[in-house]
Amino acid sequence: MVKINGEMTGAAGTVLEDLLLEKGYNMKFIAVEINEHIVKKADYPETVLQDGDSVEVVSFVSGG
Repeated sequence: MVKINGEMTGAAGTVLEDLLLEKGYNMKFIAVEINEHIVKKADYPETVLQDGDSVEVVSFVSGG
């Protein structure tokens, strides 16, 4: 099981980039942390989620 933004999912074994695209995230406007470590965008296609990982996805929005 993998915790994504506080929700447990069966995403272990999934490539991070695939998960983000499936969930509809715009890659230009997010930051991802796995187990309290920031993941570089260049590493998204090579990062495989492991059982027990904790993933936080933060979306940036503009405004005034």
